[in-house]
Amino acid sequence: MWRDMLCRVVLVNDPEHPGFCRVIWDKHNREMTDLAELERQHMLRVVCAVEKVLRDLLIPDKINLASLGNVTPHVHWHVIPRYQDDPHFPNPVWGQKLRSTPHALPRDFKAKLQASLQMTLNLQK
Repeated sequence: MWRDMLCRVVLVNDPEHPGFCRVIWDKHNREMTDLAELERQHMLRVVCAVEKVLRDLLIPDKINLASLGNVTPHVHWHVIPRYQDDPHFPNPVWGQKLRSTPHALPRDFKAKLQASLQMTLNLQK
């Protein structure tokens, strides 16, 4: 959906959690503290921009941010729009499923997400 010379934003194909994005650091670093201070600032700026764009486009009840990396020990952040009636709410998206999801992305969501990320992140440089 967006990339620069340091990281990229991908839209995860997760029908139970529409709008779920990952911000992935390009270099192979295991932990945030392995990044230089300016790199950490850049990563968090992108994560916050993704959160803001998702909030503006989807109006979720909550956004979950997570940087786990237990399965893939590579710096990346999950930015997950949450809704009170999503399959796992209030559990984590990896927790017990409580219901099926009624949410779907707007038809033109990908184009709007890409344009909004481009505008937001280019303005912040």
